[in-house]
Amino acid sequence: MSAPAKILVVDDTPHNVRLVADVLSAAGYSACTAASGAEALACLDAEQPDLVLLDVVMPGMSGYEVCEAIRARPGLRLLPIVFVTALDANEERLKGIEAGADDFLSKPINTAEMLARVRSLLRIKELHDTVRRQAEQLAAWNAELEQRVRDQVGELERLARLKRFLAPELADLVASNAKALEPHRRRVAVAFLDLRGFTAFAESAEPEEIMETLAEYHAVMGRLIATHQGTIERFTGDGLMIFFNDPIEVENPEAQAVCMAVAMREAASGLRERWLRLGHDMELGIGMTSGYATLGVIGFEGRWDYAAIGSVTNQAARLCAAAQGGQVLVSERFLIAVESRVESVPIGKLSLKGFRRPVMTYEILGLRG
Repeated sequence: MSAPAKILVVDDTPHNVRLVADVLSAAGYSACTAASGAEALACLDAEQPDLVLLDVVMPGMSGYEVCEAIRARPGLRLLPIVFVTALDANEERLKGIEAGADDFLSKPINTAEMLARVRSLLRIKELHDTVRRQAEQLAAWNAELEQRVRDQVGELERLARLKRFLAPELADLVASNAKALEPHRRRVAVAFLDLRGFTAFAESAEPEEIMETLAEYHAVMGRLIATHQGTIERFTGDGLMIFFNDPIEVENPEAQAVCMAVAMREAASGLRERWLRLGHDMELGIGMTSGYATLGVIGFEGRWDYAAIGSVTNQAARLCAAAQGGQVLVSERFLIAVESRVESVPIGKLSLKGFRRPVMTYEILGLRG
Protein backbone atom coordinates (compact mmCIF):
# COMPACT_ATOMS: atom_id res chain seq x y z
CA MET A 1 0.00 0.00 0.00
CA SER A 2 1.43 3.40 -1.03
CA ALA A 3 2.14 6.07 1.58
CA PRO A 4 -0.40 8.93 1.85
CA ALA A 5 0.40 12.17 0.05
CA LYS A 6 2.19 14.69 2.23
CA ILE A 7 0.91 18.28 2.40
CA LEU A 8 3.03 21.15 3.75
CA VAL A 9 0.85 23.76 5.48
CA VAL A 10 2.56 27.18 5.82
CA ASP A 11 0.87 29.85 7.95
CA ASP A 12 2.07 32.14 10.74
CA THR A 13 -1.26 31.68 12.62
CA PRO A 14 -1.11 28.48 14.72
CA HIS A 15 -4.93 28.12 14.82
CA ASN A 16 -5.15 28.15 11.03
CA VAL A 17 -2.32 25.63 10.75
CA ARG A 18 -3.97 23.20 13.23
CA LEU A 19 -7.34 23.50 11.54
CA VAL A 20 -6.03 22.79 8.05
CA ALA A 21 -3.71 20.00 9.26
CA ASP A 22 -6.60 18.29 11.09
CA VAL A 23 -8.85 18.42 8.02
CA LEU A 24 -6.09 16.98 5.81
CA SER A 25 -5.30 14.21 8.31
CA ALA A 26 -9.00 13.29 8.55
CA ALA A 27 -9.09 13.04 4.74
CA GLY A 28 -6.21 10.55 4.76
CA TYR A 29 -3.30 12.87 3.97
CA SER A 30 -0.07 13.34 5.92
CA ALA A 31 0.38 16.94 7.09
CA CYS A 32 3.55 18.77 8.04
CA THR A 33 3.60 22.42 9.10
CA ALA A 34 5.73 25.55 9.02
CA ALA A 35 5.13 28.92 10.74
CA SER A 36 7.23 31.08 8.39
CA GLY A 37 8.64 31.21 4.91
CA ALA A 38 12.16 30.38 6.08
CA GLU A 39 10.87 27.39 8.04
CA ALA A 40 8.88 26.25 5.01
CA LEU A 41 11.96 26.28 2.76
CA ALA A 42 13.88 24.29 5.38
CA CYS A 43 11.07 21.70 5.47
CA LEU A 44 11.14 21.10 1.73
CA ASP A 45 14.29 18.96 1.74
CA ALA A 46 13.51 17.25 5.04
CA GLU A 47 9.85 16.44 4.40
CA GLN A 48 9.68 16.36 0.57
CA PRO A 49 5.98 17.29 0.44
CA ASP A 50 3.72 16.49 -2.51
CA LEU A 51 1.84 19.81 -2.27
CA VAL A 52 2.18 23.15 -0.44
CA LEU A 53 -0.69 25.20 1.07
CA LEU A 54 0.95 28.59 1.40
CA ASP A 55 -0.35 31.66 3.24
CA VAL A 56 0.35 34.89 1.37
CA VAL A 57 0.68 37.41 4.20
CA MET A 58 3.40 36.38 6.68
CA PRO A 59 6.13 38.25 8.56
CA GLY A 60 9.57 38.06 7.06
CA MET A 61 9.18 36.31 3.70
CA SER A 62 5.81 36.75 2.03
CA GLY A 63 4.07 33.85 0.34
CA TYR A 64 5.10 35.28 -3.06
CA GLU A 65 8.78 35.24 -2.08
CA VAL A 66 8.50 31.70 -0.72
CA CYS A 67 6.83 30.57 -3.94
CA GLU A 68 9.54 32.18 -6.09
CA ALA A 69 12.24 30.54 -3.93
CA ILE A 70 10.57 27.13 -4.37
CA ARG A 71 10.33 27.56 -8.13
CA ALA A 72 14.01 28.53 -8.25
CA ARG A 73 14.91 25.01 -7.11
CA PRO A 74 15.27 22.71 -10.17
CA GLY A 75 13.68 19.69 -8.52
CA LEU A 76 10.63 21.64 -7.29
CA ARG A 77 9.50 23.46 -10.41
CA LEU A 78 6.44 21.21 -10.73
CA LEU A 79 5.58 20.97 -7.03
CA PRO A 80 1.89 22.07 -6.67
CA ILE A 81 1.54 25.32 -4.67
CA VAL A 82 -1.82 26.68 -3.51
CA PHE A 83 -1.97 30.23 -2.20
CA VAL A 84 -4.26 30.82 0.78
CA THR A 85 -5.24 34.51 1.09
CA ALA A 86 -7.84 36.87 2.51
CA LEU A 87 -6.81 39.70 0.15
CA ASP A 88 -8.47 40.80 -3.08
CA ALA A 89 -8.84 37.69 -5.20
CA ASN A 90 -8.19 39.25 -8.61
CA GLU A 91 -5.10 41.17 -7.53
CA GLU A 92 -3.70 38.17 -5.62
CA ARG A 93 -4.28 35.80 -8.50
CA LEU A 94 -2.21 37.94 -10.86
CA LYS A 95 0.67 38.23 -8.39
CA GLY A 96 0.39 34.54 -7.55
CA ILE A 97 0.53 33.45 -11.18
CA GLU A 98 3.61 35.62 -11.71
CA ALA A 99 5.22 34.03 -8.63
CA GLY A 100 4.43 30.52 -9.87
CA ALA A 101 1.32 29.43 -7.95
CA ASP A 102 -0.92 26.67 -9.31
CA ASP A 103 -4.19 27.50 -7.52
CA PHE A 104 -5.82 29.74 -4.92
CA LEU A 105 -8.00 29.42 -1.81
CA SER A 106 -9.76 32.31 -0.11
CA LYS A 107 -9.97 32.76 3.62
CA PRO A 108 -11.91 31.64 5.52
CA ILE A 109 -11.14 28.26 3.96
CA ASN A 110 -13.99 26.12 2.67
CA THR A 111 -12.76 22.64 3.64
CA ALA A 112 -14.69 20.85 0.88
CA GLU A 113 -13.24 23.20 -1.76
CA MET A 114 -9.76 22.82 -0.27
CA LEU A 115 -9.90 19.02 -0.42
CA ALA A 116 -11.22 19.10 -3.99
CA ARG A 117 -8.40 21.36 -5.14
CA VAL A 118 -5.84 19.25 -3.30
CA ARG A 119 -7.11 16.06 -4.93
CA SER A 120 -7.06 17.68 -8.37
CA LEU A 121 -3.54 19.02 -8.04
CA LEU A 122 -2.23 15.75 -6.60
CA ARG A 123 -3.64 13.88 -9.61
CA ILE A 124 -1.78 16.29 -11.89
CA LYS A 125 1.40 15.85 -9.84
CA GLU A 126 1.03 12.09 -10.03
CA LEU A 127 0.85 12.36 -13.82
CA HIS A 128 3.96 14.57 -13.83
CA ASP A 129 5.76 12.10 -11.56
CA THR A 130 4.75 9.21 -13.83
CA VAL A 131 6.05 11.03 -16.89
CA ARG A 132 9.28 11.86 -15.05
CA ARG A 133 9.77 8.25 -13.93
CA GLN A 134 9.07 7.02 -17.44
CA ALA A 135 11.55 9.54 -18.83
CA GLU A 136 14.17 8.36 -16.33
CA GLN A 137 13.39 4.75 -17.16
CA LEU A 138 13.59 5.51 -20.87
CA ALA A 139 16.93 7.25 -20.34
CA ALA A 140 18.17 4.20 -18.43
CA TRP A 141 16.95 1.91 -21.19
CA ASN A 142 18.62 4.12 -23.80
CA ALA A 143 21.87 4.04 -21.84
CA GLU A 144 21.62 0.27 -21.58
CA LEU A 145 20.81 0.03 -25.28
CA GLU A 146 23.76 2.27 -26.14
CA GLN A 147 26.02 0.05 -24.05
CA ARG A 148 24.65 -3.04 -25.77
CA VAL A 149 25.21 -1.41 -29.15
CA ARG A 150 28.79 -0.54 -28.14
CA ASP A 151 29.30 -4.11 -26.97
CA GLN A 152 27.83 -5.47 -30.19
CA VAL A 153 29.94 -3.12 -32.31
CA GLY A 154 33.00 -4.28 -30.38
CA GLU A 155 31.95 -7.88 -30.95
CA LEU A 156 31.43 -7.22 -34.68
CA GLU A 157 34.85 -5.58 -34.90
CA ARG A 158 36.37 -8.57 -33.13
CA LEU A 159 34.49 -10.89 -35.47
CA ALA A 160 35.66 -8.88 -38.48
CA ARG A 161 39.26 -9.27 -37.30
CA LEU A 162 38.73 -13.01 -36.90
CA LYS A 163 37.33 -13.26 -40.42
CA ARG A 164 40.65 -11.98 -41.74
CA PHE A 165 42.13 -15.40 -41.05
CA LEU A 166 39.18 -17.74 -40.41
CA ALA A 167 36.39 -19.00 -42.59
CA PRO A 168 33.25 -17.00 -41.68
CA GLU A 169 31.48 -19.91 -40.01
CA LEU A 170 34.59 -20.66 -37.94
CA ALA A 171 34.93 -17.02 -36.96
CA ASP A 172 31.35 -17.06 -35.64
CA LEU A 173 32.15 -20.07 -33.46
CA VAL A 174 35.41 -18.66 -32.15
CA ALA A 175 33.77 -15.28 -31.39
CA SER A 176 31.51 -17.02 -28.88
CA ASN A 177 34.47 -18.71 -27.15
CA ALA A 178 37.42 -16.37 -26.59
CA LYS A 179 39.40 -19.16 -24.89
CA ALA A 180 39.73 -20.84 -28.29
CA LEU A 181 42.33 -18.17 -29.14
CA GLU A 182 44.54 -18.80 -26.12
CA PRO A 183 47.86 -20.60 -26.81
CA HIS A 184 47.47 -24.37 -27.10
CA ARG A 185 49.09 -27.36 -28.82
CA ARG A 186 47.39 -29.46 -31.49
CA ARG A 187 48.09 -31.67 -34.49
CA VAL A 188 47.42 -29.73 -37.69
CA ALA A 189 47.74 -30.12 -41.43
CA VAL A 190 49.58 -27.18 -43.00
CA ALA A 191 49.52 -26.01 -46.61
CA PHE A 192 51.85 -23.39 -48.07
CA LEU A 193 51.38 -22.03 -51.59
CA ASP A 194 52.88 -19.39 -53.79
CA LEU A 195 53.33 -18.53 -57.46
CA ARG A 196 56.30 -19.64 -59.53
CA GLY A 197 57.40 -16.68 -61.65
CA PHE A 198 55.85 -14.04 -59.42
CA THR A 199 59.20 -12.36 -58.64
CA ALA A 200 59.95 -11.84 -62.32
CA PHE A 201 56.41 -10.56 -62.88
CA ALA A 202 56.70 -8.11 -59.98
CA GLU A 203 60.01 -6.75 -61.33
CA SER A 204 58.55 -5.91 -64.74
CA ALA A 205 54.89 -5.08 -64.10
CA GLU A 206 53.40 -1.79 -62.94
CA PRO A 207 52.40 -1.62 -59.25
CA GLU A 208 48.70 -1.26 -60.15
CA GLU A 209 48.82 -4.40 -62.28
CA ILE A 210 50.58 -6.32 -59.50
CA MET A 211 47.89 -5.33 -57.02
CA GLU A 212 45.07 -6.25 -59.41
CA THR A 213 46.66 -9.65 -60.10
CA LEU A 214 47.16 -10.36 -56.39
CA ALA A 215 43.58 -9.32 -55.62
CA GLU A 216 42.27 -11.74 -58.28
CA TYR A 217 44.52 -14.55 -57.04
CA HIS A 218 43.69 -14.00 -53.37
CA ALA A 219 39.95 -13.84 -54.09
CA VAL A 220 39.98 -17.21 -55.85
CA MET A 221 42.20 -18.88 -53.25
CA GLY A 222 40.30 -17.27 -50.38
CA ARG A 223 36.98 -18.74 -51.51
CA LEU A 224 38.49 -22.21 -51.62
CA ILE A 225 40.09 -21.80 -48.18
CA ALA A 226 36.71 -20.81 -46.72
CA THR A 227 34.92 -23.65 -48.52
CA HIS A 228 37.29 -26.22 -47.03
CA GLN A 229 37.26 -24.60 -43.54
CA GLY A 230 40.91 -23.66 -43.52
CA THR A 231 42.51 -21.06 -41.25
CA ILE A 232 44.73 -18.47 -42.94
CA GLU A 233 47.92 -18.10 -40.94
CA ARG A 234 49.43 -15.32 -43.02
CA PHE A 235 49.79 -13.63 -46.41
CA THR A 236 53.27 -12.99 -47.81
CA GLY A 237 52.58 -11.33 -51.14
CA ASP A 238 51.82 -14.26 -53.42
CA GLY A 239 52.43 -16.70 -50.54
CA LEU A 240 49.70 -18.11 -48.32
CA MET A 241 49.92 -20.40 -45.31
CA ILE A 242 46.79 -22.29 -44.27
CA PHE A 243 46.29 -24.84 -41.53
CA PHE A 244 43.51 -27.27 -40.67
CA ASN A 245 42.16 -28.73 -37.41
CA ASP A 246 42.32 -25.49 -35.46
CA PRO A 247 40.62 -23.59 -33.95
CA ILE A 248 37.82 -26.00 -34.94
CA GLU A 249 38.78 -29.66 -34.85
CA VAL A 250 38.04 -31.80 -37.92
CA GLU A 251 38.13 -35.56 -38.27
CA ASN A 252 40.80 -35.72 -41.00
CA PRO A 253 42.62 -32.39 -41.47
CA GLU A 254 44.90 -33.85 -44.15
CA ALA A 255 41.85 -34.83 -46.23
CA GLN A 256 40.48 -31.28 -45.98
CA ALA A 257 43.86 -29.88 -46.97
CA VAL A 258 44.41 -32.13 -49.96
CA CYS A 259 40.90 -31.50 -51.33
CA MET A 260 41.59 -27.78 -51.07
CA ALA A 261 45.00 -28.10 -52.73
CA VAL A 262 43.64 -30.06 -55.72
CA ALA A 263 40.83 -27.49 -56.14
CA MET A 264 43.39 -24.66 -55.91
CA ARG A 265 45.60 -26.25 -58.56
CA GLU A 266 42.64 -26.50 -60.91
CA ALA A 267 41.54 -22.92 -60.22
CA ALA A 268 45.11 -21.65 -60.67
CA SER A 269 45.24 -23.40 -64.04
CA GLY A 270 42.35 -21.21 -65.19
CA LEU A 271 44.06 -18.09 -63.84
CA ARG A 272 47.31 -19.09 -65.58
CA GLU A 273 45.60 -19.19 -68.98
CA ARG A 274 44.44 -15.62 -68.53
CA TRP A 275 47.79 -14.45 -67.20
CA LEU A 276 49.65 -16.01 -70.15
CA ARG A 277 47.47 -14.04 -72.54
CA LEU A 278 48.63 -10.92 -70.71
CA GLY A 279 52.25 -12.02 -70.95
CA HIS A 280 52.68 -13.18 -67.34
CA ASP A 281 54.11 -16.68 -66.88
CA MET A 282 53.06 -17.69 -63.36
CA GLU A 283 52.02 -21.06 -61.97
CA LEU A 284 50.97 -22.26 -58.52
CA GLY A 285 53.13 -24.50 -56.33
CA ILE A 286 51.89 -26.10 -53.10
CA GLY A 287 53.64 -27.86 -50.21
CA MET A 288 51.83 -29.69 -47.38
CA THR A 289 52.69 -31.62 -44.26
CA SER A 290 51.17 -32.40 -40.87
CA GLY A 291 52.32 -32.56 -37.27
CA TYR A 292 52.05 -30.75 -33.95
CA ALA A 293 52.20 -26.97 -33.53
CA THR A 294 51.51 -24.38 -30.86
CA LEU A 295 48.64 -22.14 -31.91
CA GLY A 296 47.19 -18.87 -30.66
CA VAL A 297 46.92 -15.14 -31.16
CA ILE A 298 50.09 -13.09 -31.68
CA GLY A 299 50.52 -9.39 -32.33
CA PHE A 300 49.63 -6.19 -30.51
CA GLU A 301 46.56 -4.07 -29.74
CA GLY A 302 44.82 -3.20 -32.99
CA ARG A 303 46.63 -5.82 -35.09
CA TRP A 304 46.31 -9.47 -34.17
CA ASP A 305 46.99 -12.63 -36.18
CA TYR A 306 46.24 -16.24 -35.44
CA ALA A 307 49.48 -18.17 -35.83
CA ALA A 308 50.83 -21.71 -35.81
CA ILE A 309 54.35 -22.03 -34.39
CA GLY A 310 56.49 -25.10 -34.98
CA SER A 311 58.66 -27.00 -37.46
CA VAL A 312 55.55 -28.27 -39.24
CA THR A 313 54.94 -24.81 -40.74
CA ASN A 314 58.57 -24.48 -41.84
CA GLN A 315 58.45 -27.90 -43.51
CA ALA A 316 55.33 -26.97 -45.47
CA ALA A 317 57.04 -23.78 -46.67
CA ARG A 318 60.17 -25.72 -47.74
CA LEU A 319 58.09 -28.30 -49.61
CA CYS A 320 56.32 -25.45 -51.40
CA ALA A 321 59.66 -23.95 -52.37
CA ALA A 322 60.70 -27.32 -53.82
CA ALA A 323 57.49 -27.70 -55.86
CA GLN A 324 57.51 -26.93 -59.56
CA GLY A 325 54.66 -25.03 -61.17
CA GLY A 326 51.46 -27.09 -60.91
CA GLN A 327 52.91 -29.50 -58.33
CA VAL A 328 51.44 -30.39 -54.95
CA LEU A 329 54.18 -31.90 -52.77
CA VAL A 330 53.48 -33.58 -49.42
CA SER A 331 55.50 -35.28 -46.73
CA GLU A 332 55.18 -39.00 -46.06
CA ARG A 333 53.49 -38.31 -42.74
CA PHE A 334 50.85 -36.30 -44.58
CA LEU A 335 50.38 -38.91 -47.32
CA ILE A 336 49.73 -41.73 -44.84
CA ALA A 337 46.59 -39.90 -43.65
CA VAL A 338 45.14 -39.56 -47.18
CA GLU A 339 46.69 -42.46 -49.07
CA SER A 340 43.37 -44.13 -49.80
CA ARG A 341 41.89 -40.91 -51.18
CA VAL A 342 44.57 -39.72 -53.62
CA GLU A 343 46.69 -40.71 -56.58
CA SER A 344 50.34 -39.97 -55.82
CA VAL A 345 53.88 -40.68 -56.99
CA PRO A 346 57.06 -40.64 -54.89
CA ILE A 347 59.50 -37.82 -55.57
CA GLY A 348 62.18 -39.15 -53.21
CA LYS A 349 63.98 -37.77 -50.20
CA LEU A 350 64.48 -34.03 -50.42
CA SER A 351 67.02 -32.07 -48.41
CA LEU A 352 65.03 -29.14 -47.11
CA LYS A 353 66.65 -26.02 -45.68
CA GLY A 354 66.56 -26.06 -41.88
CA PHE A 355 66.00 -29.84 -41.58
CA ARG A 356 68.88 -32.16 -40.72
CA ARG A 357 67.35 -35.23 -42.33
CA PRO A 358 66.00 -35.52 -45.85
CA VAL A 359 62.20 -35.60 -46.04
CA MET A 360 60.51 -38.33 -48.07
CA THR A 361 58.28 -36.43 -50.47
CA TYR A 362 55.34 -37.35 -52.73
CA GLU A 363 53.48 -35.52 -55.46
CA ILE A 364 49.68 -35.52 -55.37
CA LEU A 365 48.34 -36.18 -58.86
CA GLY A 366 44.67 -36.00 -58.00
CA LEU A 367 41.81 -37.38 -55.95
CA ARG A 368 40.57 -40.93 -56.47
CA GLY A 369 37.10 -41.28 -57.91
